[in-house]
Amino acid sequence: MDRAKISRINELAKKQKTVGLTDAEKEEQSRLRHEYLALVRRSFKAQLDSIRFTDDTGSDTPEQ
Repeated sequence: MDRAKISRINELAKKQKTVGLTDAEKEEQSRLRHEYLALVRRSFKAQLDSIRFTDDTGSDTPEQ
């Protein structure tokens, strides 16, 4: 996700706390949040998938 979208998420969050959001802004905020969370989940899953367990000798152990 690019910095512009993250900045927009933050702008909408600040506006929501101060003056509130229009319906269109609420939809935009929801769409951006879902996009961001999907990216975080994919990244986290990739990190978990890359973990390899080893025994004391450094050999890979079977998945449990």
